[in-house]
Amino acid sequence: MYHKFDVVIVGAGGAGLMAAMQLPNASVAVLTKVYPTRSHTGAAQGGVAAALGNQEEDHWKWHMYDTVKGGDYLVDQPAAEILAREAIDAVYELEHRGLPFNRTEDGRIDQRRFGGHTRNFGEGPVRRACYAADRTGHMILQTMYQNAVKNQVNFFNEFLVLDLLINDGVVCGVVALQIRTGEIHTFHGKAVLFATGGYGRAWRVTSNAFACMGDGMAIAYRRGIPLQDMEMYQFHPTGIYKVGVLLSEAARGEGGKILNGKGEYFMERYMPTLKDLAPRDIVSRCIVQEINDGNGVDGKDYVYLDVRHLGAKKIAEKLPDITDFARNYLGVEPITEPVPIQPTAHYAMGGIPTDIDARVVIDSQRTPLPGFYAAGEVACVSVHGANRLGTNSLVDLIVFGRRAGKHIASFIAENDHVTLPPQHEDYSRQLVDKLYSSTGGESAARIRSELQNEMNDNVFVERNERGLSHALDTIDGLRDAYQGIQLQDKGKNFNTELVEAIELGFLLECSEATIHGAKARKESRGAHYRLDYQKRDDVNWLKHTLAYKGTKAHDVRLEYKDVILIDDPIFKPKERKY
Repeated sequence: MYHKFDVVIVGAGGAGLMAAMQLPNASVAVLTKVYPTRSHTGAAQGGVAAALGNQEEDHWKWHMYDTVKGGDYLVDQPAAEILAREAIDAVYELEHRGLPFNRTEDGRIDQRRFGGHTRNFGEGPVRRACYAADRTGHMILQTMYQNAVKNQVNFFNEFLVLDLLINDGVVCGVVALQIRTGEIHTFHGKAVLFATGGYGRAWRVTSNAFACMGDGMAIAYRRGIPLQDMEMYQFHPTGIYKVGVLLSEAARGEGGKILNGKGEYFMERYMPTLKDLAPRDIVSRCIVQEINDGNGVDGKDYVYLDVRHLGAKKIAEKLPDITDFARNYLGVEPITEPVPIQPTAHYAMGGIPTDIDARVVIDSQRTPLPGFYAAGEVACVSVHGANRLGTNSLVDLIVFGRRAGKHIASFIAENDHVTLPPQHEDYSRQLVDKLYSSTGGESAARIRSELQNEMNDNVFVERNERGLSHALDTIDGLRDAYQGIQLQDKGKNFNTELVEAIELGFLLECSEATIHGAKARKESRGAHYRLDYQKRDDVNWLKHTLAYKGTKAHDVRLEYKDVILIDDPIFKPKERKY
């Protein structure tokens, strides 16, 4: 089936819908695997950072500094400046479109503290996170969806994109599987935006929803587009023990504390200035260190998040969702009991490389691929560098989703539709037909489970050469096994087994790029912490990794490009102390 639009947006989360809101005069198709308001943006809890200064003095340049420093200087600094400066207008745009932020007594947007955000270039914590209780992402998603409906955006719900169409060096559409019917559809557009989110389901313990399978990254990777900085994957320090569901940094922003098995408030020992509100990579490593030192609860691999001292009233008003999670998943009452937590796979700092207008770039010279855009977690601009600060994910969505929409508006005004390539559906049909016809007897569930265990064991908070080599051997074997996957369900309608098998292929692609990048990067920086190379090495490794899919099985080619710095001594790479 054939569809033609000015713009095709893949993903109905914050980045995709923010872009759609900038295109009121274009015909826009939004393709999504799930119903739009079930997109993963809705899982974001604690807030969206913007230097509004509503609670105390704040400046965008302080926000930029925190972003660069928190990212351990792998951040492209002009992009960080755009993030911090434009966050203010983007937040106000959301407010004007109806987002119900918490309010101060005089009616302004309320703000609270969050990890890594400081005043006056690192002096101490600052209240920068604008929030709607602890369901900020949910409110953003609802607000954006309502505006998209008002703008008559065309939604194609429960469509799984399989391929990106490129003709004569220009992107011109996508091919997708309609999950409800099993039919293949072509979407022809002047411009395509990928806003498909991350790939946290590659790990066993993760805060990510089941939809976060790396679709957009893998599809681009298969079409010769590199993936940037995939080794930089963030582990959030406070996931619910064994489950991985996130207990937001908002709990610590409101005064919650992390305690070890002895009841000690250990973060003040490691990070005396920011304590629990140090950047996430640091807090995660501190928790792992406590566990390795035998200070986990009852000698096990978890510690406690304690909010009891905040009181029932404050917990109910400011942290309703995360305390319900503790009750529902663990049977723990946060008002009277500490909550078991452990680091959980949370966010991809890497992804499809883009410029500051969200145009996808395909090499170390930052050459744009005409007609192709990416924004949000699927993209790497790079504003998060080696470690994303809390609340900067929602800023990334709204700032670069907005910039993507505005640039797309100009692009489609100046360009016509490019002719689709010949036999443009062949790859997608062969992909699906191969899975239907396979008699290899292999189980997608087994492969997925082994992948997740391997990533949790060897590509986690701490890494080393031996573990990464083992992970690489494992991923090679799993990719071979994937060729023999056999479906039990041969039906066409709502064949979720087929969908999961296709998504597993995406996870394997993303994991492969991650492991290769991590094994090659012989230093520690941000979320990439190597026990065998514990120092950051700016001489050799102040550069971005570009992973290209090879032409042979298990072949990945790595290239590198310089980090973009600005001529300001404040932002010069220096040791990251707090």
